[in-house]
Amino acid sequence: MFEPVVLSLKVATIATIIAFVFGVFFAYLLTKKNIPGKNVWETALILPMILPPSIVGYLLLKVFGRRGPIGAFLLDTFGMQIVFTWIACVIAASVVALPLMYQNAKGAFQSVDRTYELAARTLGSGSFRVFRTVTFPLSGPGIVSGIVLTFARALGEFGATLMLAGNIPGETQTIPTSIYYAVVTGKDEQANALVIVMVVFSFMLVFGLNLWLKKKNYRGN
Repeated sequence: MFEPVVLSLKVATIATIIAFVFGVFFAYLLTKKNIPGKNVWETALILPMILPPSIVGYLLLKVFGRRGPIGAFLLDTFGMQIVFTWIACVIAASVVALPLMYQNAKGAFQSVDRTYELAARTLGSGSFRVFRTVTFPLSGPGIVSGIVLTFARALGEFGATLMLAGNIPGETQTIPTSIYYAVVTGKDEQANALVIVMVVFSFMLVFGLNLWLKKKNYRGN
């Protein structure tokens, strides 16, 4: 019973890091820079949040499967198979959770008063220094919210994970797929225990985030 919990925490942590890097990067790029086809890029980033997870998983399977462009390359070049491994769990969770990180980071960057950024540029700071010392710190609450929600979403990912990674006990069986398997096989006690773990942990994450944001806003006022 503990193996799915450990694997889920591992997958969610790595997926959150990946989503954070790409989400913040694309949010800053599309918010602060004039990029050709901005609407297309933004739509593509948000699409995994709109599509059914099974469709996202199917598309990932087409890309990372043995006959997919990336999957075939990795298999032929490095002898590395992605499908039905824990890495597939990470990929599925990262893709599905990325839109949450992107949306929160985008909103956070848009809320930053450009006066501070322009003042920093006037004092001779380059783009990266302005981002590091002004934009990113002022976007802190929105970024933290994105991280917490991204982690929670990655932890609860089911459909895309099942399509790409399967449900192999001890290998790719996360908490959601373990709950599904327990229900199908009539192991109600195991399903109930895992559901309680997920609900309590998710509640604590969101509750803690809201409490932190309220304290942050109170101190700001």
